[in-house]
Amino acid sequence: MTLNDLPLVTIDGKPTSLAAYADQVKLIVNVASRCGLTPQYTKLEELQEKYGDRGFTVLGFPSNQFFQELGSSEAIADFCSTTYGVTFPMFEKVKVNGRHQHPLYAELTKTPDAEGNAGKVKWNFEKFVVTPDGQVHRFRPTTQPDAPEIVGLIEASLPATAL
Repeated sequence: MTLNDLPLVTIDGKPTSLAAYADQVKLIVNVASRCGLTPQYTKLEELQEKYGDRGFTVLGFPSNQFFQELGSSEAIADFCSTTYGVTFPMFEKVKVNGRHQHPLYAELTKTPDAEGNAGKVKWNFEKFVVTPDGQVHRFRPTTQPDAPEIVGLIEASLPATAL
């Protein structure tokens, strides 16, 4: 089974999978509404607006793993939309660590970060860039979404634009 085959549920309850985004560069992020890193939503949305029409998408996965997410999908969706103008796809709350870890995160967390460390998600807003060929790149929570290493990877993985 590949990442694209794993079943997912959108924040509004519709079944889907990453196959819907198979040909895109994906920035997968575990998000939370009441975290010191929550302002990263602004930069995530800026990336979506800048690269969204070129084969890129941010995919937000709310998680209450660190006790900083709102209770319901409706409250999360409303917060993201009204506070940060989020237009990128959001999914139902998931567990990113532990016994009930979502299968997506069970796969993603096998990938080491730049220091060679794989394993548990350390905090909210951990980022995984997945290229269309299935390569996974991991960035820890304090790495900003618009950090040169993330933007460079996104740009290098997108199709060339016509001049």
